This record gives sequence, C-alpha cells and structure tokens, in this order.
Amino acid sequence: MKFSLGIDAGGTYTDAVLVKDTDGSIVATSKALTTYPDLIRGICDAIDGLRTDDLDKVSLVSVSTTLATNTVLEGTGSPVALILVGDHPTKGTYPAKHYTMVTGGHTFDGEENMPLDCIAVKNIALKVKEFVSAFAVSSFFSIRNPEHELTVREIVREATGLPVVCGHELSQDLGAYERAVTATLNAQLLPICRSFIDSMINEIQRREMNARLIMLKCDGTVIGIREALEKPIESIFSGPAASLVGASYLCGLDTCAVIDVGGTSTDVSSVIDGVPEITDTGAVVGGWKTRVRATRMETSALGGDSQVWVKSKHIFIGPRRVIPLCLAAERYPMFIDKLKRCVIPSRSSLDMNIQPARFYIRTGFEPIELDEFETEVLSVIGNEPLTIEEIASSSHKYPSSVILDALVSKRLIQPIGFTPTDALHILGEYTRWNTQAAFIGASHLSRLIKKDALGFALAVKAKMVHSIAFDLMSFLLKDVDRKGIEQIINGEFPALFKLNMPVVMLGGPVTSFKEDLSKIIDADIRVPEHAAVGNAAGALFGKGIKRVEIFIRPFSISEPDRNYLVFSPSGRQKAETYSEALDYAKRIGTQIVNEYMDDCGVSKHNMDIEFSQQLFSPEDWKHAPLETKIVIMAVGFPKGKNYS
Repeated sequence: MKFSLGIDAGGTYTDAVLVKDTDGSIVATSKALTTYPDLIRGICDAIDGLRTDDLDKVSLVSVSTTLATNTVLEGTGSPVALILVGDHPTKGTYPAKHYTMVTGGHTFDGEENMPLDCIAVKNIALKVKEFVSAFAVSSFFSIRNPEHELTVREIVREATGLPVVCGHELSQDLGAYERAVTATLNAQLLPICRSFIDSMINEIQRREMNARLIMLKCDGTVIGIREALEKPIESIFSGPAASLVGASYLCGLDTCAVIDVGGTSTDVSSVIDGVPEITDTGAVVGGWKTRVRATRMETSALGGDSQVWVKSKHIFIGPRRVIPLCLAAERYPMFIDKLKRCVIPSRSSLDMNIQPARFYIRTGFEPIELDEFETEVLSVIGNEPLTIEEIASSSHKYPSSVILDALVSKRLIQPIGFTPTDALHILGEYTRWNTQAAFIGASHLSRLIKKDALGFALAVKAKMVHSIAFDLMSFLLKDVDRKGIEQIINGEFPALFKLNMPVVMLGGPVTSFKEDLSKIIDADIRVPEHAAVGNAAGALFGKGIKRVEIFIRPFSISEPDRNYLVFSPSGRQKAETYSEALDYAKRIGTQIVNEYMDDCGVSKHNMDIEFSQQLFSPEDWKHAPLETKIVIMAVGFPKGKNYS
C-alpha cells in the first residue's frame, strides 16, 4: 500500500496530512508551530506528530510554504543584479541591488531592434559578480524573441558562474517592467529555495521515503522540483491556493467560497467549477507588481494570534501578530506569576504597543542601522519576556511606543499579548494551551472597558466574526461599496446577505465561529473534518496543470501566404507555410506540456491534453489568418493518486 504526504508551512502553524493512495482517505494529521526562518525544524515536528509507521511507504510529498512570500515581504532575498536589454520604459525602481541598461532588444514582430552590446554585458557581470548571488535579465519584447536574453545568460554564466534568470521564461504576457520585476524577485529567491528544497530532499532520504517531491504554486496547481528550483517566485501566496484546493477536496465541492482563518491572517477566496479564481492581473507582493498568476483573494491581518488591544474603551484586533498569552505560559517558566503582577499602564499612554499584559522578547535577528534609543531599549530585552515597566527599569527610561514599534517592525523583538486564541480558551472552545494565562490577561484588559474576563472574551470573538463576515462579502461583492457592506454586516439595515454558494471554513478553531457567522450571513456554511489541516490537504490534492500559448503571424503582411513566424516559450521559429507553422506550434506545445507534467509526476495515461485556437483576420481577408493563437492545456494528477 502506498501513501502521499502533504505539508503546509504557514505563518504560525505547519500542518501535515497522510493520505492513502488507493482511495484518497486521510489516515493521519498533525499540527506543529512553524519555525522561522528555518522551516525544516517545524516540518520535522509536524511529520513526527503523525505518529505513523507508514512513512517508508510514502511515494509522493507535496509542500506549500510561506518561504517565498515572507522573503519578498521582509526584503531578505539574496542580492541580485538586473540587466535590462533595450529601451525599457521606466515605471519605477527595481528590487535589485544593481541594475543597468544595455543596448539591444526586439520589435513586436521579434525582429532585432538594435544589436546586443555583448561587451557591456560582460563588463557589468565582472564588475558586480562579487556582490551578488544571481543575475536577472529582461530584454524588450523577449516574449517575441528571447535571443538577447539567452545570449546575456550565456555571457554572464561564462564570466561569473552564477545563475541567471530570463524574463521570458517566467511570463509570456506583455508588460516589460512587470516582467523585469518578476525576473529580479525570482533571482533573489534562487539560493533560498535551493537550500530549502535540498533540506527537504535530505529529510525525505533520512526518513527512507522513496518519494517524489513536488510543490504547490500560487494558482493552486503543482510544480515539479526542477521548475520549482528555476521559478521559486511561482510559490508566493501558495497558502491561500492550498486552502482553496483543500476545501474543495475535503467537502467534495467544485464551487464554493473559502474562509481560511490562520494564526496571522484571514484569507477569503473561491473555486468555481473546480478551478481557483485567478487574478486578472499579476500578483502583488511586498508592493511589487509581478506577472505571476495567483488566486484572487481578500486578506486581512486578522488571525488567531493577532494582537488584541484597548484604547478609549474600544477593543481593536491586529494588525500585528503576537505570541498568545496561553502559549507563552507553556513556553516560559514563571510566566503566569509575572503576568499576575502586571502593572496597568495609564490610560493616556495606551496604544497598539503599550498595553496591559504585554511583554517583549528578542527574536534572534541581527540588528542593523539602529539609533541610540533603539539600541538602548534592545540591549535590555533578552530571551525571557519583559513587561514595559521592566524594560524601563533596566534602561532607566520608559520606552516610547515609537521605539517599540520600530524594533518590532525590524523584527528584532516579538510581542506577547492577548489574542483571539486566548479568548477562545476562556470560552472553552479551543483549549490547546494554558487557559489560566488567558483568564489573567483578560482580567487586566477588561477593566479598561468595564467588563469581566468572560464578557471581554465574548466581545473579542464577536469582533472576529464580524471581520470574517465583512471579508467574505467584500470578496464576493468586489464592485460594491465597502461602506455599505459594512453597514449591513453591523446590522444597521434590516437586511441579511444570502449566498447561493456553499462557504467552507478552514483553520484550527473555525468551528467556534460557524454558528455566529450564520447569524450574520444566510449561507450553507461548512466546517469539514480535518479543517484544521486543510492547507496541508490542499498542498497534496493540487492538480498538475500546464497552459501554453503560441502565436502564428505572417512574416510580412504584404506577402501573407508564405513565410510565417511562430512565437512560443521556446523562442521564435520561422516556417515556410501556414500548415508547417501549425504543425510546429502543436508539436512544440505538446513537448513543453509533456516535459512540465513529467517533472510534476503526471504520467501520460493520467493526463488530458486539449488544443484550442483562435483566428484573427480583418474583414474580407482572403489569406491564412493574420494571427493565430493556439492554446495547449494539459491537466492531470501526480503519480500515486489513483482517486478521482
């Protein structure tokens, strides 16, 4: 008997799920805390938590991870150099330590605009090779002719021995600036992704699993390791994609909205007829607009571990993540005693960073570019939780919220505080950690709004439910005024939203929110079995899908019946007749999808390939089409999945 293993390394938790290949049944699940930046430790903990003797029978391992997303968001990617070929339009800066422009590039028809300056390319490569880990190259209209990008790659590799990312290999869409940004971000991720995948392969071998490793992409499809190593940028936002695929599988639904309540955020998305809804434009990550196709989603910085804080008798949740009090009590000896002795700050000083039951610890990140005040505060914070009063006592100065905020933003210190997870512990709806710590924290905070601990917990839960409802309706009603949506959610009108599609909830404690959410929104709301590890299931149940677009155009409009150009991801090819161009397009397209699917572990007998074409010609045109667009689409499941 063979098994498949799905793993999702999220922002707070790493989940694992073991599935029987014969029928797709889930036989074991596990959750562990994510260990960042070294995700492998958390993944090992999650695998160990499966408590099974069947790991040696695993034939497929599929992973979704926040590694690429967090690296881009934090700006911690490897330093790269970007070489722009041709007269690129300048829309803004690029995420590269070094970037420069050289002559070259092509026209819309793939004809050389200007010769490539090979000498300049070599000089640039030699000049910066000691300061970067990889190169990116983006040539103008490389989607019509990648010749200059390929030449630059050859020159740079020979001169430096470093990896080079070509823009045309990541996107065939128009948009020179976005394609250059995508190539640069991808180059930043190459060393980090290589290290992660090598660690995963070593772990698979250490556990004596004779298994193929694949990864989930941000559009809900899977990618083979060869492609993952070359295009790690495609794994950004794979978490929301995993929740979509997992929800669809666990509930057996081809169409549904999905609410994924994680520790750090809540993501809302949808799957229609078995296909995740994709953004009309490329994914935006860390403020950079890319050409990466990703699932459309509504994300709010509101999760189980979001900070709860009080100001002017109002409760606020988020946007930052903190370590819940109930978890801190498990990690740190004597924490409850310290929590009991917490001093309530003056009401005038309260804000997001200065709160009752708020502590700070060091993260282990190395400090860079700190001013003297930040340095002084950081010097007294160590590996044991400290209150603001303790920090002030050791540094002889009460730390301002501005300084605390700066140190948190630079990821040098981590707050500990009350969270929605603590509220659920008080209500007895989720009791994995220390309930006493949650009660003590709520008692401190509740005084500021004249409630008891139980009333405070109920208010926090109600605020979470209203936020989830608002995120859901904002996603589904994307062209509707958000203020009006909020007014209906808050009960300001005698109206109730009614949905005509099921809503699936994923996440550890989502059962706690289901009943309250159904009072705000009239819908078929479902919490499937194994909802707590839905993303790990999604990482495993993603299909292998490859879509290739190829264009055919006559070389000259004045002679439209001979000499044709074929534009494909493999480059520009000439054909004497239209029939030869069609044959070549179908042949090269089939070759591309077969190679991709083979890398994903999809065998030919487990794969469907469809061909479609669109013809474009002026009215009364009596020749072969002026432009032909051919789409080759392959769909299949990786090896080991015999279920439908």
